[in-house]
Amino acid sequence: MRVQLIRDRHFYRRVLTYMLPVALQQAINMGVNMLDTMMLGSFGEIQLSASSLANQFYNFFTIFCMGIIGGASVLASQYWGAGDKDKVRQTFSMAMRLTLVISLIFASLTYLFPARIMRIYTSEAAVIAQGVRYLRITVFIFTMHGLSLVMANLMRTVGHPKLGLIVSIISFVVNIGGNYTFIFGKFGMPRMEIAGAALGTLIARAAEFLTTFIFALKIEKKLSLRFRHLLKAPSGEFYRNYFRIGAPVLVSDALLGLGGNIVSIVLGHMGAAVVAANAICQVIDRLMTVVISGISNASGIIVGHTIGEGHADLALRQGETFYLLSVIFGAVSSVFLLLLGPLTIRMYNLTPETVVITHQLMKAYAVIIFFQAVQSVMTKGVLRGGGDTKFLMMADILFMWIVSIPLGAFVGLVLQGPPWAAILCLRIDFAIKSFWCIRRLLSGKWIHIVEGARRTN
Repeated sequence: MRVQLIRDRHFYRRVLTYMLPVALQQAINMGVNMLDTMMLGSFGEIQLSASSLANQFYNFFTIFCMGIIGGASVLASQYWGAGDKDKVRQTFSMAMRLTLVISLIFASLTYLFPARIMRIYTSEAAVIAQGVRYLRITVFIFTMHGLSLVMANLMRTVGHPKLGLIVSIISFVVNIGGNYTFIFGKFGMPRMEIAGAALGTLIARAAEFLTTFIFALKIEKKLSLRFRHLLKAPSGEFYRNYFRIGAPVLVSDALLGLGGNIVSIVLGHMGAAVVAANAICQVIDRLMTVVISGISNASGIIVGHTIGEGHADLALRQGETFYLLSVIFGAVSSVFLLLLGPLTIRMYNLTPETVVITHQLMKAYAVIIFFQAVQSVMTKGVLRGGGDTKFLMMADILFMWIVSIPLGAFVGLVLQGPPWAAILCLRIDFAIKSFWCIRRLLSGKWIHIVEGARRTN
């Protein structure tokens, strides 16, 4: 396979400019999650499992937000590369409106049906009861977090990659302080345990929201986005242009989110020990892939800018370079997970059965993480930045829903196979998509210029 690599140092400096803040932000977020699981883990596996499963529904919401961000980022990056600030502002306004609608829907469902939501993931009454306590507080998080998440991510497309990092640092301090205070009942506050974890998260999300919007609407100068721009409704033609590119992203990410929830359902019905073990492995997995998340984010923005500037040939070379970077960092992440992952198990209060399952799942995740890296950079970065969203939607639908989920459910629930075999089957789509997307990358058919995103000067 002949890959054309970028050798220009300026290109790699640009990659680092976007990659490092995102990687550090992801590391901070995962560090918070790890401390959360450790704090709740001190109360046993029931509360740890309940918070993990309750968060799966919340993660489903964030997947919708990321779908909105994915489609909007394609437009914003290419419009920014073409120098059209007005259309970039319209993109922000549209993304905010879509996010507000989605957040209100999820908040309403959580408020009305918390117990039913938990029963989707598990049949254990004790886990359901604790999960309901958690969900009742998350009702108030959806809108604030959704809007700030979309705003911070879109700000990266106009040259503010550090905003998300700054927001995460503030959230880290607030969240850890809030969780410690309310989970354990410190400083005169009541001991709330799992509900305290939710309350600490709520306070942290409020801090994120205020920080993000004060910067975006009062301080930021490159785009000069103001509240009046968000109030101005984009035209029907603009929405049609967005949904031509963005609708496949929304569908794709929604189905991926639903698929991720089904993965949790399969594991949830294999027992609390499996859920707790997988929750620990997921935290380590995300910590090991922070650099990959940064590369994925950087690749989508840089490729989008390059296409908007009218340099399709350069975008091809950039895509191939990002592919090689994904292979390298995927292999490194896999090795680090094998070496460091088992050491973290000692930090949790687990039964011997759960310890054994966690060690087995760690080894499975070491295989998964390599292909996760490659497909992430391709699907969430390069190909999406090139506007190849319909192809990516088909890849997500076919491989997760026709292969991974049926195979994983069969192995885990019908055959009652070991958890490590079930998780490998449930994530086999990562491997398939890696090879599928590499072929698409090398074909050069993934570059699609957004209507109106062509530099005229």
